[in-house]
Amino acid sequence: MLIRQKIFAIFISIAIFAIIIELVRRRKLREEYSWLWIATGVWLFILSVWYDLLMAITRFIGAGLATSTLFFFGIVFLILINLHYSIVISTLTNQIKNLSQEIALLENKVEASKQ
Repeated sequence: MLIRQKIFAIFISIAIFAIIIELVRRRKLREEYSWLWIATGVWLFILSVWYDLLMAITRFIGAGLATSTLFFFGIVFLILINLHYSIVISTLTNQIKNLSQEIALLENKVEASKQ
C-alpha cells in the first residue's frame, strides 16, 4: 500500500471515529447504536495501519484483491445494519400497536364512567 493511501485511510478512519463521538455527544446518535459505528471506525483504523492483516484476510477468504475483501465486508456490514434496524422497527411497531390498544381501552373506560 502506498504511503499516501495509508495516510488517507488512517485519516478517514479517525474522521469517522471523531464524527461518531461528536454525534453521540450532541445526542443525535444514541449510545446503544454508536458501538457498531465505533467498532467500524476502529476496524478501519486497524486495517489501515496493519495492511498485512487485510492481505491475510483476503487470502483466507480466497478473494483476488484487498479491495474485494473490503467491499465484501462493507456489504456484510450494511446487511447487518439493515437487519438490526428491521428488528428495532418491528419492536417499535408492536409497542405502538399495544399502546394504541391500551389508549382505546382507557378511552372506552372514561366514556363508560361518564354515562
